[in-house]
Amino acid sequence: MTQAFSFWFLSENSGLSLTVLFSLLHFRFNYACVLKQIWMEAETSWTHYPYNYVPEAETYSEPSDDETKDQTFSMDTLLPDDLLERILSFLPIASIFRAGTVCKRWNEIVSSRRFLWNFSSNNNNNSASQRPWYFMFTSTDDPSGYAYDPVIKKWYTFDLPCIETSNWFVASSCGLVCFMDNDCRNKIYVSNPITKQWRRLIEPPGHRSTDYTALSTSMNRAKQSYSVSVVKSKQVQGNFFQWELSIHLYSSETMTWTTSLTDVLTGWRGGDESVIIDNVLYFLIYSTGGNSDHRHGLIASNLSSTSSLMSSFIPMPCSLTCGRLMNLKERLVVVGGIGKHDRPDIIKGIGIWCLKGGGGGGGEWQEMARMPQRYFQGFGELDDVFASSGSDDVVYIQSYGSPALLTFDMKLKCWKWSQKCPVSKKFPLQLFTGFCFEPRLEIAP
Repeated sequence: MTQAFSFWFLSENSGLSLTVLFSLLHFRFNYACVLKQIWMEAETSWTHYPYNYVPEAETYSEPSDDETKDQTFSMDTLLPDDLLERILSFLPIASIFRAGTVCKRWNEIVSSRRFLWNFSSNNNNNSASQRPWYFMFTSTDDPSGYAYDPVIKKWYTFDLPCIETSNWFVASSCGLVCFMDNDCRNKIYVSNPITKQWRRLIEPPGHRSTDYTALSTSMNRAKQSYSVSVVKSKQVQGNFFQWELSIHLYSSETMTWTTSLTDVLTGWRGGDESVIIDNVLYFLIYSTGGNSDHRHGLIASNLSSTSSLMSSFIPMPCSLTCGRLMNLKERLVVVGGIGKHDRPDIIKGIGIWCLKGGGGGGGEWQEMARMPQRYFQGFGELDDVFASSGSDDVVYIQSYGSPALLTFDMKLKCWKWSQKCPVSKKFPLQLFTGFCFEPRLEIAP
């Protein structure tokens, strides 16, 4: 009834006949069929249609008199751009690329700046329409792998820009992915893996030959600016219990690095886990054999402050074998391996915690979930056996020894295996890892 009234109202106010309007309704149904076909028949190769692909211009021949009599007008010319743009904005991001190959008009629409922002806003308002993807490295020699789209439950062969080997440092935020080499640690790139746009940053200050390094990035979507943090940890010569730690920040607005803080930790060292949330840098520190009851601790350093690091020390919720930090809707979430009481280096389970009350030395941990035993089987008993990252309300957990990918929905409190990745283990000691990122079209490095 509502749809019929809408067409009657449009007829009365636009001068179009009801016959034409009902033809538009039929055309809308045909469009839905086309969009469904684009969605369901999406290629498994993400690189099949590059984002800057422009279809060739259509060629036409003058119709004969007989052909003109039977020819009907094109319904595509009656559908305004804003309505077509609205329809296309409901497609999953993987289908946007295929939609752009239908014709020049569709390509111009999905490539326009307005569509990119409206598409992103539509997906922000409807979280079910687009979820964070997970990229899985399937080789230890090169960065080849597959990207998983949880909306249509498909894996794509996917090429990452810039990165040279799978052991590089990776950090992501709001569609931006940052890579740093694991050798000299002076090659730092920021990129959008969906559009393949990238930029190399100038070399950060501080020691090149650091023992441990943590990389993190934070994207401000409203300002289209970003910051990158590198935390460097180096042992004081001749003293295993003391470690020099420095924090270096890059701003895309000034395109410069600054060293925000240097300090010396006693009984603790830095690691390779960090994340930026609301201008606070969180990073894990590791006990070097002092009097600490736990193997891990957390530092919450306000990026606009220069106070002592240990003044913002936060104990972990329990004795962990390892920890992974992530930003889920501006909340600090930790996925950690739970150690046995008598053997703290042996993992007996995996838990998820959220820090309530903020950083700066305060806040309390709230346990969000424990992985059920039926899912935990197969992760092994070593202290560091899994990769984990997340975004929005989704946490991904992957065993290093298997391409199986487990997801946890923070809102629904639901554990679920993803679709099986189209890769098989070639040898017993083959390792797999990966990272989570938001697929966005409007973000540019």
